[in-house]
Amino acid sequence: MSKKIGITGGIGTGKSTVCLIFKALGVPIYDADSRAKYLMRSDPVLIDQIKKYFGEECYLADNQLNTIFLAQKVFQNQSQLDLLNRLVHPQVRQDMQHWALQFPEKPYLLKEAALMYESDSYQDLYKIMVVSAPLELRIERIRKRDPQRTEAEIRAIISKQMPQEEKERRADFVIENDGEHLLIPQILPLHKIFIQHTLTQ
Repeated sequence: MSKKIGITGGIGTGKSTVCLIFKALGVPIYDADSRAKYLMRSDPVLIDQIKKYFGEECYLADNQLNTIFLAQKVFQNQSQLDLLNRLVHPQVRQDMQHWALQFPEKPYLLKEAALMYESDSYQDLYKIMVVSAPLELRIERIRKRDPQRTEAEIRAIISKQMPQEEKERRADFVIENDGEHLLIPQILPLHKIFIQHTLTQ
């Protein structure tokens, strides 16, 4: 069975960029955040739970997720955000288990997720990589990617995530994406390590 490796890091650290390099090496990538959004739009059980706890207004007439309404419900209310995560994360975990069955021949798979430690999904994974970048660089990247967000909004999002230093402390490997360290020379040795661990166990 393929080993499952996690890759996480705060918003703006560049997880997706790192994942593109692993993908170029032939590693399947499970994007937990994108799949969570998909499941919130398509999983009947999850849709019913979200309507039950957050209101019918969470979905529009065409059954599309009303992201603006839901975000307003949970963004300023930590208990509501925690509840939403408790509903969504088990469905994502189950979805990944089904997804992984497609790749029995692969030595390892990657799961990309922003809330890997916060959701406890790290417990299902063999090793964890954390992508790191300085705070100001992260804010600059996010403003370029999401020009509609103000700096205050970005800092508010970052403040709700686990501190980057804590993620690095808990990680097995740290990838520096600070614009000074090249990514490929950091990633290739990790790729070899993960393959070797799989072949020798």
